[in-house]
Amino acid sequence: MQQPPKNMKFRKRRKCRVGGKARSSTLCFGEYGLRVDSPCRLTARQIESARRAMVRALKRGGKVWIRVFPDWPVSKKPLEVRQGKGKGNVEYYVFPCRAGTMVFEVSGVPVELAREAIRLAISKLPAKATFVMREHQLSKEEDAS
Repeated sequence: MQQPPKNMKFRKRRKCRVGGKARSSTLCFGEYGLRVDSPCRLTARQIESARRAMVRALKRGGKVWIRVFPDWPVSKKPLEVRQGKGKGNVEYYVFPCRAGTMVFEVSGVPVELAREAIRLAISKLPAKATFVMREHQLSKEEDAS
């Protein structure tokens, strides 16, 4: 089992539906990013496997920012247990990801390498996601062609 986040007021939370648009869907740190386009719940394992795939594709070059943190506990009762007797134990943690949330950001690598790394990371996630880049990068590429 994973370690819980350091500061939590309550150990167990209610299950909530993930919906709506993200508050900030812009790049803040890097030049390229991975934006989730449909609402989902990203588990800590999914975030870590996407990060590992991305870092492996970047060949340990550039810088990667993780913009999400799974701090929402998900509880589950054991198999073949009757109903009642309270809520189950915490099994794992998720990040309730709204549509438009920026999950990863990358900088310091060429655009082709970043696009390939983010494509590999998207394949590890349960939702539709896209590769995004800064606007000033688009204008530089259009001037070159």
